[in-house]
Amino acid sequence: MTTGVPTSPSTARPRRSRLRRYLPLGIAVWLVLEIWLLTQVAGAAGGPTVFLLLVAGFAAGSVVIKRAGRRAFQNLNEALQRGGSPTRGGGNGLMMLGGLLLMIPGLISDAVGLLLLLPPVQKAVSRFAERTLDRSLRKAAPGTLGDAFQQVRIHRPDGKVVQGEVIRQDTSREPGEQWPPLTR
Repeated sequence: MTTGVPTSPSTARPRRSRLRRYLPLGIAVWLVLEIWLLTQVAGAAGGPTVFLLLVAGFAAGSVVIKRAGRRAFQNLNEALQRGGSPTRGGGNGLMMLGGLLLMIPGLISDAVGLLLLLPPVQKAVSRFAERTLDRSLRKAAPGTLGDAFQQVRIHRPDGKVVQGEVIRQDTSREPGEQWPPLTR
């Protein structure tokens, strides 16, 4: 099933994307900044004040998530009663993200969560996300989702994976006869 062409070590292991490389570093920097800012505010205003800020952020985030989820469910219910699909946008996803950021302990995440609750910021973030997704989909390989399901991986004894596609060309069957499943 293989072509016999050896694969070079450089092509056997794909390069890591920038996101996979720098995301852990970004999260570590964010956590250090959150802790540093909390200690600075606790030193200036006192520990109970910081505790009340964190509890208030958690409560506000849970209210925002509940309201956004209720609105999303209501939009879905109305769309199903009309017989159509739910309207795009509405900002429910970004409102839920803002509520989640409010619930995460920290002042930077609270500030970003509050920014995401503002409609102009939601529109700007959604436009940016759409453009980014559109660009990445244009770069993707052509084909449909059905083509992706027809792709199979053939495992060689040495552990290497060879991409392939299953094609049946058996013409000895009658026109109404069913094919056996591929899983047997």
